[in-house]
Amino acid sequence: MAPAKKKKHTRWTLIMLLIIAGISIFGFYVLFGPNTGAFTQDEYLYIRTGTTYDEVIETLEESHIVSDMNGFKLVAKAMKLQDNIHPGRYRIKKRMSNFNIVRMLRSGSQDPVKLVINKLRTKQDFARLVATNIEADSFEVMRLMGDSVYLSEFDVTPQTSMALILPDTYELYWNSDADKVLRKISKNYKRFWNKNRTQKATARGLTPVQVSVIASIVEEETNMSSDKPKIASVYLNRIRVGMPLQADPTVKFAIGDFAIKRVTSAMLQYNSPYNTYMYPGLPPGPICTPSPSTINAVLDAPRTTYMYFCAKPDFSGYSAFASNYNEQINNANAYRRALDARNIH
Repeated sequence: MAPAKKKKHTRWTLIMLLIIAGISIFGFYVLFGPNTGAFTQDEYLYIRTGTTYDEVIETLEESHIVSDMNGFKLVAKAMKLQDNIHPGRYRIKKRMSNFNIVRMLRSGSQDPVKLVINKLRTKQDFARLVATNIEADSFEVMRLMGDSVYLSEFDVTPQTSMALILPDTYELYWNSDADKVLRKISKNYKRFWNKNRTQKATARGLTPVQVSVIASIVEEETNMSSDKPKIASVYLNRIRVGMPLQADPTVKFAIGDFAIKRVTSAMLQYNSPYNTYMYPGLPPGPICTPSPSTINAVLDAPRTTYMYFCAKPDFSGYSAFASNYNEQINNANAYRRALDARNIH
């Protein structure tokens, strides 16, 4: 081969090798190089049940989670993401590569959600909380919470179904439906109501649900942990002698106004089975979701002679207890005078 031709051949060989190397480097970068948007903290991609591949791409484009969409689409197609769409909540970390993002999405490796339940009062409150944090539809939550056949599996009724909802932190997948949410919560309820607690309830002539109903009233009566066992003893004593519970929080629940600061005599006439001034015995169901510690306060309530209590006039949050009506009248009058002095109605 002539020297000129040899040099030309060598030059073209080098150019081809450089092109191949460039393509390889580019391909490697597209596959494994960082390709996330300009966010400083982790972002979350939500893929709803039934979402198509094109809708996932559209969401990524609109959210700017991915920086180079063309590169992402190349990798997504090569890895057949279109055939492996899984609903869920996916955590996109800063500087993730196309390969890692697609692999996570096509495998369904989603991040769980922590559903934090504190005190709730109504089924509507619960349904809204679930729908705000989980894909589950609030209407479906309400439907199941009112389905007597479905709830019978958990030994509750539409009236008592809120007893299942123990305040706690529940870890769930974002795409959980209403049934999965309720089953997760019911497992916690069953764990809580172990043999020891169930026996304590039975010893008091109560079912776990009835204990939860009493605890819900105690929960609404005070924030003072030291007072809860004594308040529980008052209601247990009233139940024992057949005295109406006459619990102000049940009137607020019946009316549906939880901002009421002072229950008036006119409010006591509100006709509702939850009004324990008007109807004897326990209300049909819990008036809130009592904390486990409040349920324990009912189960471990001391034996007292207390039949009455009211808030102390110093507005400390603590209660004054009485064993007879005359003591109660004195305590109640002192508190009413304190309310009037502060113009609280």
